[in-house]
Amino acid sequence: MAVVTNIPTQDSDRAPQNHRTIDRVTRIVEEVVYNPGMSFAELARVLDAPKSSVHGFIRGLLAAGWLHEDNHRFYLGPAVYGLTLATGHIRAGLVTDTDVAALHEATGVTTFLGVKAGDHLIYVSEAGSETLGGFGARSNIRRTLLDTAGGKAILASLSDTERNAYFRRCTPEEANLVEQFLAEFDDIRKTRLAQNTLRGGARYAIATTVHNQSGQVVAEVTLVGPTSEMKPRAEELGRVLLEHVDSWRNRSTKAREAL
Repeated sequence: MAVVTNIPTQDSDRAPQNHRTIDRVTRIVEEVVYNPGMSFAELARVLDAPKSSVHGFIRGLLAAGWLHEDNHRFYLGPAVYGLTLATGHIRAGLVTDTDVAALHEATGVTTFLGVKAGDHLIYVSEAGSETLGGFGARSNIRRTLLDTAGGKAILASLSDTERNAYFRRCTPEEANLVEQFLAEFDDIRKTRLAQNTLRGGARYAIATTVHNQSGQVVAEVTLVGPTSEMKPRAEELGRVLLEHVDSWRNRSTKAREAL
C-alpha cells in the first residue's frame, strides 16, 4: 500500500515559518541590542549575507528610526522606545525616567520626552496623568515635526540646510503648517521654547530641546495640559522647563544606546 507523505494540513499552513529577509532584519536589530556600536563590516560578517543586501537593510532601519548611526557605528534607534512607551514599559535612554518624573512634579503637568526619527517625532517617556495626551502618544507613536511643539523645537535647532531639506519633503497639505512655523521661528530661536495647541485649542503644549555636552540636540521635552490652566502659567512653566533641561546637559553618564 502506497504511503503519501508531506501533505500540508490546515495546522501546518498556520504554523510560524521563517522568512529569510525577516530573519536577517531582526538579526541586525538583535545584534545591535546585545553589541551596541557594531560596524557595517561586523554586521555583514555575522549575517553571512551579501554586503549589498545588508547595506539595504541597514539603510531602511535607519530611515525608519529602528537603528541610529554614530561615527559609522550602529545603535538601537528611537523607534524602539516609542513601542515601549506604547506598551507602558519605558526606557528613556540619555534622560532618565526619574528626570521626566521630577519635571512633572515641579510643573504639575504631563511631561513627554521625545526624539527625532527621520521626519517624525517619537515619544519615548512620559510622566503625568494627561489622559488625552497619554492616549495620543501611545496610539500614535510617530508625529509629524510641524504638528507638535517638540517637533517645532527640533526643527528650529536644525541647520538651515537640514531644515530647508525637510521643507522640500513636506506635502502640499502641510504648506499652512510650514508657514505657521516660519512665523514662529524667530521667537523659538530667541526663547528656546516652542508652543502648540491641540484638541481644538483645549490642550496646550510647550517644548524645548535637550542637548548633550557637545551641544548636539539629542531629544526634546514637552509639557502638556489644559489650555485654561497652562496658558496663564506659560512664562513660569517655560522657565522651570529650561532649568531642568539645562541641568541635564553637563552629565558625564553615557547611555547604553546613542540617543
